[in-house]
Amino acid sequence: MNAVKMYTTQVCPFCVRAKALLKQRGVGHIEEIRIDTDPEARDEMMRITGRRTVPQIFIGDTHVGGCDDLIALDQRGGLVPMLG
Repeated sequence: MNAVKMYTTQVCPFCVRAKALLKQRGVGHIEEIRIDTDPEARDEMMRITGRRTVPQIFIGDTHVGGCDDLIALDQRGGLVPMLG
């Protein structure tokens, strides 16, 4: 299974929703990078994604996007194959 990395904050309902969907699809471990407690991580996230909002989700080396992007990917049937 491809590794899943997610930039998050502590109180983010979209992060909670994205994590729940990933767990429903069999993801046992999500590497969470908390940008609310680590300003350098926030800068890194913005540099590599061009976005300021959380969550920002990576599956393997692929930037999936945010929660809405993840849900859309799942609805198109693309999430499970991407997870491997």
